[in-house]
Amino acid sequence: MAKNINQAVREVCLSFPEAEETPSRGSPDFRVRNKTFATYVINHHGDGRLALWLHSPKGAQDLYTTGEPDFYFVPPYVGPRGWLGVHLDQGNDWFTIATRVREAYANVAPAELTEHLEPTIEIEPPTETIDPEEFDPLVAPHAQEILAQMRALVATLPETSEGKQFGLPAWKAGKKTFVTASRYRRTMTLQVWVGPELQSTLTDDPRFKIPNYIGHRGWIDLNVEEHVDWEEIERLVLGSYRHFALKRMLKAMGEL
Repeated sequence: MAKNINQAVREVCLSFPEAEETPSRGSPDFRVRNKTFATYVINHHGDGRLALWLHSPKGAQDLYTTGEPDFYFVPPYVGPRGWLGVHLDQGNDWFTIATRVREAYANVAPAELTEHLEPTIEIEPPTETIDPEEFDPLVAPHAQEILAQMRALVATLPETSEGKQFGLPAWKAGKKTFVTASRYRRTMTLQVWVGPELQSTLTDDPRFKIPNYIGHRGWIDLNVEEHVDWEEIERLVLGSYRHFALKRMLKAMGEL
């Protein structure tokens, strides 16, 4: 039967004694007795990688990233602590990948579990990658249509530009972000600034949600997966733009 990379990762990571999979910030962690030995990361913040981050033994990171940079890398956040990034779709063979995972497991598991650890498993390599929409949810046709219309809307505003924020589309008024777009678990949202007072009113509608991290600063998420009201979106986007725009930008709009 056909096997994709998701299935191969779980076959390897769950082959060890007491290994468990736990969701963590959108990426599966693989743990033994509550200690993480591997994290499966798909296109993290738009980095284009399909990879495992491994809690590898001391010296392994430098050894593998220096010796085989096509297959290994230093991952963000945990890299300074010696973790090893392993590409899963760049030609590295799966017995080698499984060996690196086994090393990571042995690095954190208690001795009673590693004393009689079985040899590295040999699995049939995956014959398929993952769903393109899982790798980048914004490739979905519906998402692309919304992004195209957002670009057209933003282009009418003075001194705007599009860039990336944590790998996601973000539009700036001058140097300040005023709207972003994301899609997670097949739900697309737009994020704009509305201010605390309007936040409390909007959240009476289930399409609106106060986001983590930036919600306390007056931002709101609008679910646009099922229902898209462009008049509503334009009002929200313009309100956010006006909040962050400089006076000369508002003057260019004829508002000063």
